Amino acid sequence: MILKTINSKLYVVLLVGLFGGMISSCKKDFMEVPPQGQLTSEQFPTSPEHALLAVNGAYGSMRNWNYNYGGFPVADILSDDARKGSNPGDGAAMNLIDQFQYTPTQSTFSVYYAALYRSILHANVVIEKVPDIAMDAELKNRYIAEARFLRAFHYFNYVRAYGDGVIVTTTSPDPEATRSPQSEIYKLIISDLEFAIETLPTKNGADYTAADKGRATRGAAQALLARTYLYMKDFGNAQKYAEDVINSGDYDLEPNFGDVFTVASEFGIESVFELGAFPQTGGFINGGNQYSNTQGVRGDPNNGWGFSRPSLDLINSFRDAGDTVRLDATVIFVGEILGNGTDTIFGDENTPDSTFENGQLVEVETYNQKVYSTGNNEYQWGNNVRYIRFAEVLLIAAEAANKNGASGIALTYLNRVRQRVGLGDINVTDQNQLDDIIFEERRHELAMEQHRFWDLVRTGRAPAVLGPLGFQEGKHELFPIPQAERDISGNRISQNPQW
Repeated sequence: MILKTINSKLYVVLLVGLFGGMISSCKKDFMEVPPQGQLTSEQFPTSPEHALLAVNGAYGSMRNWNYNYGGFPVADILSDDARKGSNPGDGAAMNLIDQFQYTPTQSTFSVYYAALYRSILHANVVIEKVPDIAMDAELKNRYIAEARFLRAFHYFNYVRAYGDGVIVTTTSPDPEATRSPQSEIYKLIISDLEFAIETLPTKNGADYTAADKGRATRGAAQALLARTYLYMKDFGNAQKYAEDVINSGDYDLEPNFGDVFTVASEFGIESVFELGAFPQTGGFINGGNQYSNTQGVRGDPNNGWGFSRPSLDLINSFRDAGDTVRLDATVIFVGEILGNGTDTIFGDENTPDSTFENGQLVEVETYNQKVYSTGNNEYQWGNNVRYIRFAEVLLIAAEAANKNGASGIALTYLNRVRQRVGLGDINVTDQNQLDDIIFEERRHELAMEQHRFWDLVRTGRAPAVLGPLGFQEGKHELFPIPQAERDISGNRISQNPQW
C-alpha cells in the first residue's frame, strides 16, 4: 500500500505488520510473518487479524535503521560524550557532525526526518482505520492506545530534533500543510499520552502475557509524559508523572548496573519501554535492529562498525567522580576480556590505539559497552534498544522535585540511583548545586544512550560545553529541516534559524 504522508509529497511503502512485528521475551511468540504480496487501503486493515498486524507494524517501523538518527548515534556524537568513531577513513559525513559542520543537504537528517514521519504514518493507520473494524471493543481501544503512545513517542523525538513541524494525524493529510509551532506538537503528544495512560494495561497486569512483553504500557506512557513535561519545563507535571511510575510498583533498578543491558535483562524490572529484535537475522525485514551493530566493536571481534566512540572527556568524568562501576559497564577498552572470558577486544587494526593533535592526546580506541553482545556482528542485530529505563524516571523525578523546591524528595530519588553503583549519598540541599549534581548524575547513568546532547540543549548548557567543539548558539539547538523537503514543498516548509 502506498500512502502520502506530508506536504513535501514524501511517499512511503507501507507493508504494515508484515515486517518487523513486535518482539516478545521469547523472541518468537509475537510475530514472525514474512511479506506476503501487496495490500491496498481497501483491503487493509479490515479485520481483527489485520488490526493486530497493523499495530505490530507500527512497532516494527522503529527497527528501520534510519529511525535512530539516520542510522548513526548522532545525538551522542554531537555531545561531549562521544567522538565519530569507526576508523579514520570510514563515515566521513560523521566527521561533519562531530565538528558541527553539517548542512541541510546532509542525508543523515533527511532520512531521519523521513523515518519519523514514516513511523507516524504507521501509527496513524491504526488510529484511523482500526475504529471501524468489528472486533472486541476493549482490545480495539488497547490497539489504538498503543498506536497513540507510539505517535507521541515519534513526535517527541521530532519536536526536540526539528522544533516546529507538520502535524499529521491522518493517512490522507493536507498536501498544502505547513509547519505548526512546537507548542501545538506538544499538545498532541500530551493528548495522545493521556489517552494511553487511561487505556493501556500496566506492565504486570493480567491483560499482557509473556508474549506481549515490549508493548506500550501505562507506565511507559506516564514515563514519556514525565519526560515531555521535563523538556517543556513544566516541573510540577514532570514530577507527578514520574512519581506515578515510581509508585506503581511495576519497576525497580536492576541490582547490578552491569546487568542492565544484558540479554538476561531484556524487558526486565528496569525496562519501561524497549524495542525488541531478533538475533542473527542480518536484516530488518526479519526483525533485526542495526542500532547496536552500528556501534559494535570493529575489527576483532567483528561485532560492528564502531561508530560513536566514548570520549576522553566522558572517561575522565567517570574517573573524577570515582564512578568505576558505570565506567566499566559503559566503556570497552582495547585489551579488555568480555563475554565471560570468551571475547578479547583487539579492536580495529586501521584505527590508532591513541590519537594525538598538536601533541595532545585527544582520543583512544574505545567502544560503547551498552550495545555489546558476545559473538559476531549478527548477534548485534538482536540487541533490544532500551528507550526508557526506570533509572531515567528516578532522575526525572529528582530533577523536577528539586526545581519544585523539594530537595529532600529529590535526594531520595537521586541517591537511589547512586546507591546501586556504590557511590555515597548526596546531602546538598542548595537548589542550584543540587541541580548541577543531578545533571552530572544523568550524564553518568545515561551515558551513550542518546540523552547527553539533548540534556545540554534543554538546560542551556550547550553553548558553554559544546562551543569549543563548534556548537553555535541559536543554530545548533535544532537539526536543519532537510533541504530536499523544502525544495519539494516549494519552500512552504520553513527552515530553522540560521540554517
